[in-house]
Amino acid sequence: MAEQDQKQPETEAQESQPQPEQSGPASPEEPAATGTPGGDESGVEAEGEEPSAEELVEKLQQEVADAKDAALRAQADAQNAKRRAEQDVERARKFALERFCSELLPVVDNLERALGAASGGEEAVKPIAEGVELTLKSFLDALRKFNIEAVDPQGEPFDPNLHQAMSMVENPEVEPNTVIAVMQKGYTLNGRLVRPAMVMVSKAAG
Repeated sequence: MAEQDQKQPETEAQESQPQPEQSGPASPEEPAATGTPGGDESGVEAEGEEPSAEELVEKLQQEVADAKDAALRAQADAQNAKRRAEQDVERARKFALERFCSELLPVVDNLERALGAASGGEEAVKPIAEGVELTLKSFLDALRKFNIEAVDPQGEPFDPNLHQAMSMVENPEVEPNTVIAVMQKGYTLNGRLVRPAMVMVSKAAG
């Protein structure tokens, strides 16, 4: 009986001692740590790293250079547009009379024909010829004031830019391709051809 009484307190003492916690998987309330400590903070610092002062200066210089280039291009385009507009206005001013000039040329032709027909020795026709001649001279002077000039290439080399060949005739007395007769004068307005001269051109004997 005494031995049983001694064992009973020992058993009670062992039961009263705290039992060690069992090892096992972590509870869902305590998530396991992943990665190295402080890894996320270093990544944030790397992503948010500000450029250096030299990089900022280089970027600003490039932006200024691009802006200057764009401004120069815009200025050049504006100057070209202005120059083209001035040329168009000048061209319109210089050649605004081109159609009017074309309408006046037949009048000059008729006056020249009338003068040629009245150039005989008859005394009765002489006053008429003088009047036609004065009218033609006044008319031609008025045309010259507006830079309308006659093209009369008698004896000159044939120029396809100013002359229109109506026929070619053999003539050993002059060089080939020479204007030997003018059937109708041509006219220019400020250097631009309004009407070519109708001419007869020599050719080599063949």
